[in-house]
Amino acid sequence: MADDLSLDLEELRHLQTIAKRPRVVSLISSEIRNLEKQANDAASVAPIPTPVPVSTNVKVATEPALKYTTLGSFSWDQDTDKVKIYVFLEGVDQEKIQTEFNPMSVDVKFHDVQGKNYRCAIPKLNKEIVPEKCKVLVKPKKVIITLVKASKGNWLDLHFKEDKIKPNLDKERDPMAGIMDLMKNMYEEGDDEMKKTIAKAWTDARSGKAADPMKSYR
Repeated sequence: MADDLSLDLEELRHLQTIAKRPRVVSLISSEIRNLEKQANDAASVAPIPTPVPVSTNVKVATEPALKYTTLGSFSWDQDTDKVKIYVFLEGVDQEKIQTEFNPMSVDVKFHDVQGKNYRCAIPKLNKEIVPEKCKVLVKPKKVIITLVKASKGNWLDLHFKEDKIKPNLDKERDPMAGIMDLMKNMYEEGDDEMKKTIAKAWTDARSGKAADPMKSYR
């Protein structure tokens, strides 16, 4: 139908150019307008082809969480500026290493090493490091993890350890407490005569008769 309209319009336009009488020209012009309107209407309602979805029958599998073998055994040394951790592991690909350096922690993951994934992690370091300056270097039979110290100095340990030795504040406030402990030990280990002497000195010290609890012993 669209082709017929085009042909009719073409012929009418040709007739319009050769027509002489005004009435004929007007009739031809009116018919041309009608056909042009029909052509425009036909174009506006032309159906738009709907794409047909194609089924690929491919199911997207959910990637399982990776499993890691923790590397609990490694060696390390240091200088005033850096700490170097030596991980003895063969077949490591530099491109398959994932690192996470934080001021007080290190987490280095080695992927697809002879079919396994390994992990070297220190949750809390002895002291702070500079994360952006730390790096990992792969050698044929080992991996070197270099940590840059935030402040120069010597680390007593790689891992942070709380000081379990708490000072006895009572003894610090009482200078006589150390001497009293010494007298107790001497009493428990001494013979009868020493026990009598220490017991007397002890009693005198508590009663205030002797300023120095060891005076009677001396």
